[in-house]
Amino acid sequence: MPTADRLLPYLRRIDGARIYSNFGPLVLEFESRVCTLLGLPTGAVVSASTGTAGLVGAILATAGRATTTRTFALMPAYTFVATAVAARECGYEPYLADVDAETWMLDPDRLMDHPSLDRVGVVIPVAAFGKKLDQAAWLRFREKTGIAVVIDAAAGFESVSENPLACLGPIPVVLSFHATKSFATGEGGCVASTDIELVARACQCLNYGFRYSRDSQSASINGKMSEYHAAVGLAEFDQWDAKRDAFQSVVDNYLKRAAEAGIGTRLKTAPGISSSYILFQCDSIGHAERVQAELAADHIEYRLWYGMGLHRQTHFSALPRDPLPVTGQLTPCVIGLPMATDLDDASIERIVRAVVAGSRQ
Repeated sequence: MPTADRLLPYLRRIDGARIYSNFGPLVLEFESRVCTLLGLPTGAVVSASTGTAGLVGAILATAGRATTTRTFALMPAYTFVATAVAARECGYEPYLADVDAETWMLDPDRLMDHPSLDRVGVVIPVAAFGKKLDQAAWLRFREKTGIAVVIDAAAGFESVSENPLACLGPIPVVLSFHATKSFATGEGGCVASTDIELVARACQCLNYGFRYSRDSQSASINGKMSEYHAAVGLAEFDQWDAKRDAFQSVVDNYLKRAAEAGIGTRLKTAPGISSSYILFQCDSIGHAERVQAELAADHIEYRLWYGMGLHRQTHFSALPRDPLPVTGQLTPCVIGLPMATDLDDASIERIVRAVVAGSRQ
C-alpha cells in the first residue's frame, strides 16, 4: 500500500477541492487511469466502494434482480464468499457448480446442458486467484443460452491488464482493490466492459439508481468509491511498476528456495495467478494437515483463501448444488503462504523449511 508521503499530494487536492465523494475529480482521474491501463475508452470503467459492491452493480446492470422464474445465480463452489453475498444482495439464490480440476474455474461447455439452466438468471464465473479468464467461451455460452454472465475477477488486475483483448469484452468484469490484492486501494473495486451503456447502468446501480437526475430509476445500492480511496488508488498507480518488480523478486526467491528443496512443482505463483498469492498444493488432506501443523508450530500464518468451499460456510451450507468432487479435493489442499513485497529471503527460507518438513512422509 502507498505510504503517507505518497498519499499527501492527493489528500491536499481533496482539501483544495472540498469534494469527498459522489464521483469527484480524483475518482474520475482514477477511473481514467484504469481505462488507459486496460486499453479501454473513457466510460468503460466505473469504480466501486468494494469489489463486492462492484459485483452487485454489475449483476443489477446485466441481469437485474432475480425473478420468480429465474431464481438462481450459478457460480463455482470454489470461490470467496463475496461472490455468493453479491448474488444474494440482488435477490438470487446461489447455485453451486464444481470447477475444472486443471483450471480451478467453471467450464462453460460443461454447463451448456446443466439441468437447472431454465432457472438461472445469471452465471458468475470466477477467475480463481486472479487467473486469466478468457471471455470468448463465455460469450458463446451467453449467446446460446441467453443467460447473463458477470465475471468475478476480484484478484485479476494483472491478468486482465496484461491480456485485455482476451479478458475484456461485452461481459462485465469486476475487479477488487482490497488490501489483499496486488493493486490495492484498501477497499475498492471496479466494473469494466467494452459495453459503455452497460457500465453506465452499473454506475446508476451503484448510485441509488440515479442517472441524469436525483430520481431513483432502478434497483440499486450506495456503492460509490470515495475520493480518499481514489487518492490511495492514484498513489498506487504512481508506484505500480516498482511494486510489481518487488512482487516478482519475492516470487523468484520463493521459486528458487522451493526448487532447491524439491517442492517447486507444487508451488503456484505469478504469472499463473495474481502476484499477491503464493500457493502450495498438497497431494492429500493428510499432507495438507502436516504442512499446516509445521507452519503453525513455527508461528507462520497461512490461509485457505476460499475456506472449504461455499457449501461449507455456515450461512451457505444449505445452498442447492451439484456434486463437488474437485472442490472437495482443492479446498483443503491449496494452502496460501505468506506474501508481501518486503518479504525477505530469510523469512522465505523459514517458510519453505516448514513446508518441506510437513511434506515428509
